[in-house]
Amino acid sequence: MQRALRIAAWMRTSYRTEQLGVVLYKVHKALGPGLLESAYEECLFYELCKEGFFAEKQKALPLVYEEVKLECGYRVDLMVEKKLIIEIKAVDALNDVHLAQVLTYLRLSGCKLGLLMNFNVTQIKDGIRRVVNKL
Repeated sequence: MQRALRIAAWMRTSYRTEQLGVVLYKVHKALGPGLLESAYEECLFYELCKEGFFAEKQKALPLVYEEVKLECGYRVDLMVEKKLIIEIKAVDALNDVHLAQVLTYLRLSGCKLGLLMNFNVTQIKDGIRRVVNKL
């Protein structure tokens, strides 16, 4: 029974991952490279919600340091299903600072998986970087 539940959960996750890929491709194909990050964020948010994903944009992440709690220390571009962080970029090339940013968001949010997405590419597959935290 436990194995059947794990397989069912994996199948739902796999299906949702495929749906997410379709959404990312659709937005990039429609808009192409060269726009501001905010344009991609709004369109991705719209498409994710339209496809039935629970998505939050500009989600505040508190930062706690000793006794100090900053309620709005950081903002995640998109959080999907309270499990996945999508950080959107429209830059010439992704670099280590972008990766560090996503890893920090993953750590602060407790999420395990993030996508660092650069929309300033001709093919979206070249702009997606999967980031994993403590898996």
